[in-house]
Amino acid sequence: MVTDPNNPKYTNRLIHEKSPYLLQHAHNPVNWYPWDEEAFEKARREDKPVFLSIGYSTCHWCHVMEKESFEDEEIADILNNHFVSIKVDREERPDVDAIYMAVCQALTGHGGWPLTIVMHPDQKPFFAATYLPKEGKWGRSGLKEVLHKIQQLWVEDRQKLNEAGQKITQAIQEMKHRSKSGKLSKETLHRAYVHFERSFDPDYGGFGEAPKFPLPHYYLFLLRHWQLTKEPKALEMTEQSLQAMRRGGIYDHLGHGFARYSVDEKWLVPHFEKMLYDNALLAYAYTETYQATRNPYYKQVTEDIFDYVERVMTAPEGGFYSAEDADSEGEEGKFYVWTPKEIFDVLQEDEAEIFCDVYDVTQQGNFEGKNILHLIDVDLEQKAKQYGLSLEQLEQKLAEDRHKLFLQREKRVHPHKDDKVLTSWNALMIAALTKAAAAFGQAHYLQMAKKAARMIEDRLTDNNGRLLARYRDGEAQYLAYIDDYAFYIWALHELYFASGEATYLERAKALLAQSLERFWDQDNGGFFFSASDAETLITNPKEIYDGATPSGNGVMAFNLVRHYLISGEDIYREKAEQLLQAFGQQINDYPSGHTFSLLALQLLTEKHAELVIVEGKDRDTYERMVEKVQQTYLPFAVVVYKTREEEQHLPELAPAHQDKQEVDGASTFYYCVNFACQQPVQSVEQMEQLLQS
Repeated sequence: MVTDPNNPKYTNRLIHEKSPYLLQHAHNPVNWYPWDEEAFEKARREDKPVFLSIGYSTCHWCHVMEKESFEDEEIADILNNHFVSIKVDREERPDVDAIYMAVCQALTGHGGWPLTIVMHPDQKPFFAATYLPKEGKWGRSGLKEVLHKIQQLWVEDRQKLNEAGQKITQAIQEMKHRSKSGKLSKETLHRAYVHFERSFDPDYGGFGEAPKFPLPHYYLFLLRHWQLTKEPKALEMTEQSLQAMRRGGIYDHLGHGFARYSVDEKWLVPHFEKMLYDNALLAYAYTETYQATRNPYYKQVTEDIFDYVERVMTAPEGGFYSAEDADSEGEEGKFYVWTPKEIFDVLQEDEAEIFCDVYDVTQQGNFEGKNILHLIDVDLEQKAKQYGLSLEQLEQKLAEDRHKLFLQREKRVHPHKDDKVLTSWNALMIAALTKAAAAFGQAHYLQMAKKAARMIEDRLTDNNGRLLARYRDGEAQYLAYIDDYAFYIWALHELYFASGEATYLERAKALLAQSLERFWDQDNGGFFFSASDAETLITNPKEIYDGATPSGNGVMAFNLVRHYLISGEDIYREKAEQLLQAFGQQINDYPSGHTFSLLALQLLTEKHAELVIVEGKDRDTYERMVEKVQQTYLPFAVVVYKTREEEQHLPELAPAHQDKQEVDGASTFYYCVNFACQQPVQSVEQMEQLLQS
């Protein structure tokens, strides 16, 4: 098709966009439009259906469909003559994606990307599919056949398409707009745990069958369940899963970081793309598991994730890029896989033999004739004995070999990187970095988190203090969605807990107020996906289900409860209770699919603690108290810092705790349970006793 990238045969309107995904399609022969009024006006004026294609720049099957169909002149002629074609980056417009993905799931029983929708010019859909090959095969219709059939119906039986569009739109509005209220209780928490126990894979960790997704928020719930009930199985499931993922091919053993999911139950064969949100949430889960167990293994995994993020995914301004592609040079996984010869070319022969044995590198390969490095079912102690080495010697050798192979791999053609900065996903990484900074006493991570937060404030916030969703190439665009607000408030709370700087708490409070003003459903409770003054679509969903990322409503419930514990102001608890009740039936029907809502429910129904550390003349004692609290696993506690520097902010931000003062001029710790405080103490040893009580 296009042989000279410097002189392309075709250029369409997407050339003016900032999205890497839209720019990938800017030289298709399809006359693509971005999602805007011009496209819909053209469809109305010319009386044509709208062909909507939704994907993202690191999506393997999106690349396949582009190559097969959207670079094909025959398909382009059909689309250009009989349809108005719109391309949407799902990561920029999750509002559009959420609506039409629900349509696809309702009509076909499944979803995924690329998402293919055909709809009326008024945005009412009547056809949905995911990937379609150009030509039909194996009894499955191809895109060419589908387009001809729809064009025929458009001309000959429009009434049928009108009725379908009306019926589908009404169903989606009812399904996505209305929440089903119900009462939640501790029984809901128990049933979620039982489901996890039943669906757990005892052989390879994780839950359910292939494909397996990391789903780190599951482990946040299980760790808290273990803390509350002392049920050992909850911790065992968490540890076994986190260790299995780290050993598997889903983890990049040379460059670190995790891929999006595994196509098999063993975590061996990844879908090779790496997403910022997965690595952020996994880092948070590994950090909490380290706090809970003190096993340095989990700390090391977290540090390796951050090494990858800082080296590959960090923008000069401090924010974080969105994703790395699965493909390079047109092949899925090519950057990551190895042949034995490639390894023997880099390492000494005896080193290469050991490395290939340990990491399962064989002539036949474990992925399309090549090899994904992994440590599944590998006993390193046994391998060390086999080679006459101590475990430490073997691990040192393997570390040196991995570094040599990493340097060699760096010479390969790297996968495409989606370098847009999303507020929501950046907020998740800020939360993870900040959590680890506190837990590990690692100031560098806190500086990374602060710099990223500054980028959100400087580049992704408008003049009215309102968040925007996406920044790229000097441009911030799109009013932020509830996920942006929810995840960033979570990050701001973590920044406060790690730094003690009241400015983060102040910003969290302001954004909570904005969220309640612009997103809250005054009639039925809960938060809409888009703000009340955002673009009007066929519906404004309210999402509570936690998928690859937690739902905005689930995280907001968690935020509201934590802000209530920090401030003591009942309005936040009341809103959290209203939110959970608004979705109560959905949560009760499938508790394990709503783990972030359950984290909020745990805080509301179980014994929660408010910790206040007041700085006295002995600054050293104060700092040791802070360090101890930050490094301890305290999932049901919030901490309020009272320093001379920050004290003036607390009457407004934490009025419930403004009466706490140092005793006899010494740094003082207050341990309060459900806002009832025990006698204050002045030593770290006494504080530790209270934390263990």
